[in-house]
Amino acid sequence: MNIPASMLSILLLVASNVFMTVAWYGHLKFAHSKPWLLAALLSWVIALLEYLLQVPANRIGFTVFTLPQLKIIQEVISLTVFIPFAMLYMNQPFKLDFLWAGLCLLGAVYFMFRGG
Repeated sequence: MNIPASMLSILLLVASNVFMTVAWYGHLKFAHSKPWLLAALLSWVIALLEYLLQVPANRIGFTVFTLPQLKIIQEVISLTVFIPFAMLYMNQPFKLDFLWAGLCLLGAVYFMFRGG
């Protein structure tokens, strides 16, 4: 099965973003009473997994996307991963601001991908 470079890059970026979100924010739920250094060390371990996916994702993606396009794809994925994480794992309530932020990102996607 031959996955197109664009799709493979996006799939790897989604997976890496899951690890990134857990590394950045997961300790706020399960390690808030632990020393910050322990949380930082655990986050670094998780971040290594993120980098093992993110670096090849960007290398593959750079064969079909421009650098600004790769960045905006990552930002959209970041918000798409963060909102369910915040709501389901961190028990944050849904806010319309999530929708407004998403719409702003759609505008950014338009400008990064339009011709010219």
